[in-house]
Amino acid sequence: MDKTMDNYWSLNLADLREQLENNGFDVYMAATLDDARTIVIDEMLPALAPKTVSWGGSVTLAASGLYDYLRDCPDFEALDTWDKALSLEEKYELRRKALLVDCFFAGTNAVTRDGRLVNLDMYGNRTGAITFGPRNVVLLVGRNKVVPDLERAMERVKEYVAPVNTMRLKMKTPCVKTGYCMDCSSPDRICNVWTITEKSFPKGRIKIVLINSDEGF
Repeated sequence: MDKTMDNYWSLNLADLREQLENNGFDVYMAATLDDARTIVIDEMLPALAPKTVSWGGSVTLAASGLYDYLRDCPDFEALDTWDKALSLEEKYELRRKALLVDCFFAGTNAVTRDGRLVNLDMYGNRTGAITFGPRNVVLLVGRNKVVPDLERAMERVKEYVAPVNTMRLKMKTPCVKTGYCMDCSSPDRICNVWTITEKSFPKGRIKIVLINSDEGF
């Protein structure tokens, strides 16, 4: 069954790659999360040669081991917005500075089969960085993020991604108790900033690693 699913997704991800490349994204294919990590370290970083890097919230980035690698690598300066030793004010300022790094890493909440990225943020630093600022953006995208269209993408984010992340982050929102979006007004609300990225501009600025496994939320 595993090979059947892998074969199914290999065909679908190949089609998605074509759509994304038609929309100006650079696309890399990875069979596993470990492969994605290797692609970033051995291919992408040497080619981009960044002097500064940072990242937005991404369970996939953490699971890949890339957060630890990027944080500790001596080849560039890392703006660590996940540093638990920082105060909220310090993290906020670092997120602002991260909008001007050479390479920004993140994931995406959903990607449609016609090659559009759909994201929803609390602060807007991740969506902002994907949109403009960093010279290059690298997104790690598991096959579970693929949806048919924009309607399903937004449904996925509001009805699954947001509640799961509020639970993960231990936020005080109604969806933590209900398991689905209540369109709340809580101070901890993480559903504040939508972005739909139809194309990468300039062409190739946003680079996507499509992973043939379920990764992140």
